[in-house]
Amino acid sequence: MTTRTVTITGASAGLGLECARAILTADDSWHIVLAVRDAGRGQAAVADLGAPDRCTVLTCDLASLRSVRAFTAAFPAAGLPPLHAIVANAGLQMVSGLQTTEDGVEATFGVNHLGHFALIEGLREHLVAPARIILVASGTHDPEKFTGMPHPDYTTAEELAHPQPGAPVDGRRRYTTSKLCNVLHAYELDRRLDHGAHGITVTAFDPGLMPSSGLSRDYTRGQKIVWRIISPLLRVLPNVNSLATSGARLAALAIDPRHDGVTGAYFEGTTAIRSSTDSYDVDKARDLWETSMRLVAASADRPSTRPNPVAPGNSGASPCR
Repeated sequence: MTTRTVTITGASAGLGLECARAILTADDSWHIVLAVRDAGRGQAAVADLGAPDRCTVLTCDLASLRSVRAFTAAFPAAGLPPLHAIVANAGLQMVSGLQTTEDGVEATFGVNHLGHFALIEGLREHLVAPARIILVASGTHDPEKFTGMPHPDYTTAEELAHPQPGAPVDGRRRYTTSKLCNVLHAYELDRRLDHGAHGITVTAFDPGLMPSSGLSRDYTRGQKIVWRIISPLLRVLPNVNSLATSGARLAALAIDPRHDGVTGAYFEGTTAIRSSTDSYDVDKARDLWETSMRLVAASADRPSTRPNPVAPGNSGASPCR
């Protein structure tokens, strides 16, 4: 009998799937909600995990705030155990030009930050203390670390959401900036939750470089060939991990008793470290929060032109990646 629920975005593959596997293995009191964009892939993941009675697939496309609202509306009717953890894991990296979400927001910012922002805000009322929120970030958010990626460039959240015509398009920089947004979001949410005083803790997590994670799927054919050649060689570098290793570490942040009460922290693997200088900028965090609230509210005010996505799952709703 499961007594607690954890929601994991992007749980149909990669880090999210391995996080779910580690939780199911570590503690049989947890029920997993696989919040995934494609219900079919979510059901395949449930079969792979081998615990169908402890998993529920719910659809949530993070590139659609309408879909996120449908997810959070369906959640309380799904007959799940109390919600005690949210793992905001899903993410994308786009290098093939500027693309936008259903809401007209630049896609990297929209999926990696704004969709998760809306999801967490929509689920907060359903969290039962003690509860944990974990946002998956990346060491690439810190310009003082050598990652081979462009440094983030946080101007304003409005400019990140709606780049001006003629603005340079660098998908890799948009990715690292979105990861900075994840850390800014985690710290601001922790402040607004009074640093765990109400039993809800917030942490950010750097899983390290995972060569098999799938973030290179938007690369050009030539880039993918180069990546396949060099990725096995990267395993000798620091903080390069398998999906299973990083998944287990992420799972620990969600459920391990040794992290009880830990909040407002940034973890590189198993170790809490300082994040980038910019990630502690309260003005940037406030700008990100207020702009995100405005964008989410504006989306809710727009009439929907398409029906809510509902796909078959264990409870009849649907997911995010």
